[in-house]
Amino acid sequence: MKKTYILIVGIFMLFSCSNNDEKSDAFGNFEADPVIISSESAGRILELNIEKGQNVDTGTVAALIDTVQVALKLKQTEAQKAAIVAKRQSIQSQVSVFEEQIKNLQTNEKRIRKMVEDGAATQKQLDDITGQISVLERQIENTRTQYVSVNKELEVLEAQQAATKDLLERCTIVTPAKGTVLETYVEQGEMTSPGKPLFKMANLEDLTLKVYVSGAQLPQIKIGQEVNVIVDKSAKENQPLRGKVNWISPEAEFTPKIIQTKEERVKLVYAVIVLVKNDGTLKIGMPGEISWQQTVSN
Repeated sequence: MKKTYILIVGIFMLFSCSNNDEKSDAFGNFEADPVIISSESAGRILELNIEKGQNVDTGTVAALIDTVQVALKLKQTEAQKAAIVAKRQSIQSQVSVFEEQIKNLQTNEKRIRKMVEDGAATQKQLDDITGQISVLERQIENTRTQYVSVNKELEVLEAQQAATKDLLERCTIVTPAKGTVLETYVEQGEMTSPGKPLFKMANLEDLTLKVYVSGAQLPQIKIGQEVNVIVDKSAKENQPLRGKVNWISPEAEFTPKIIQTKEERVKLVYAVIVLVKNDGTLKIGMPGEISWQQTVSN
């Protein structure tokens, strides 16, 4: 009888201790915000300098697309631009010649005008030279009007040149930010086209843990709050981390279908995103737990 009593007391104490264990307040999986880098030009991929799992910095040259056609188009535009510039210089030279002729005629006009006053020249001679000056002045005006069309042609070519240079730059694919390459969708030597995905990357230095909490838990949470994040370290041991609440959904939703029991899936919950600094142990899709009660100290 005594042994039976001791056994019952022991079971009761064990049950009480298990009930006093701290439980996590929310569960979820770690996520990242991936960025899919797509091609902005068409052509053959001449270089592919990245691979899955590679860490890259901002501005790393990830791929190079064939630039031959774009480079030839740029060279053609530059040649046309040079021809237009030469044409404009030719117009200016013509204007300069006319202006010099007018100066000479004006000098003769003064001389003949004086001769007319002295009776040494006729009025017709003065009128002839005055007419020649008027003709040259009109020629200058007509020649200068060509500047308008030439300048417009030059503006069009400069715009084409800028557009072609932009296309040439887009043949070089660079990483927009620091991160890790998650997937590659092409191989070197393949053909690509504008909008075709080339690779996917994400910053894994900070991962987000998306959890769902009930309406009763919501008053305990606020944006910027530090929380205790727990992940599996081994089969029997957990690893605590520090996290910060980054976003709280303003609307309730049904629990996602990933929750196993139907009873839990029909409950209304609020999505909460916690930002967690990754020390290298966190992986995308890895499960995690959160406790609002206390935080981890570094």
